[in-house]
Amino acid sequence: MKSALTTTAALSALLLASCGPTEDTSADNAAEAPAAEAPAAEAPAADAAAGETAALADVIADARRDGDRARDQFRNPAETLEFFEVEPSHTVVEALPGGGWYSRILLPYTEAEGQYMAINYSMPIYEALFGDRLTDERWASLAAWEESFPGQAAEWGGEVEGAFRFGGVPAEFAGQADRVLYIRALHNIQRTGYMDAAVEDAFTLLKPGGILGVVQHRAPADETDERADGNRAYPRQADVIAAFEAGGFELVDTSEINANPNDTADYDVGVWALPPSNSGDSEEEDVPPLQSTGESDRMTLKFRKPE
Repeated sequence: MKSALTTTAALSALLLASCGPTEDTSADNAAEAPAAEAPAAEAPAADAAAGETAALADVIADARRDGDRARDQFRNPAETLEFFEVEPSHTVVEALPGGGWYSRILLPYTEAEGQYMAINYSMPIYEALFGDRLTDERWASLAAWEESFPGQAAEWGGEVEGAFRFGGVPAEFAGQADRVLYIRALHNIQRTGYMDAAVEDAFTLLKPGGILGVVQHRAPADETDERADGNRAYPRQADVIAAFEAGGFELVDTSEINANPNDTADYDVGVWALPPSNSGDSEEEDVPPLQSTGESDRMTLKFRKPE
């Protein structure tokens, strides 16, 4: 049984417009929202309101994702969720739903049998990312996320059981999740010094035996510490594994589902040189966007909380 949460449509709209943490980090969040979304009423195939479980293939093919589909070739949602063994009966926690790219899959997929929750940046993380660009209006919008997000999620295909912040997981949700998904979510957490909190929150949320799925932009294994500190959004895979293992997780498997060997990961501006940000590869020069490269090279890691 899903609980009712207060919704505020106006705040939802404000949040969606500003949920990217900075101008150059919004690509993993607000910029993922399609220019025009099909209304939920036009998407009966994946609508679980009648109590029927939606198949993953049907959800991914649904009309509400028409604006997302061009990026499936880089993000491989079906293969990724199958690798993480996500089932429609699961309680799934998505980190940083942002513009809803994965939310438009996870919400309808879990709507009939499972539960969907979301975890977002704490306000100190937003303050660290925005700096003096965190206006009063933007601060108020971001601070109201717990109240506004359920209304937005309803438009994306499902009901939210819980919406909370890193470092503030409510006690009643501890040990309730079957899956926690950190998809392109760790670089800003790393660069602001909150990696330990993210590891601890995932461990707290998961049931014993539950799975944490990580997809993250990936630096070359021999990258320097300075260039792999999160500020260019490319951590090293070994460092991410070490952080979660130090927090009590067991590494179950790795995959190259989301690898891109064409990504050199050496751009001055970091991952934002690539689509969808397309900012070019240097702050100093007028360099064309690297469209031919595609999206970033990504590690895909599956961890388990021990029984």
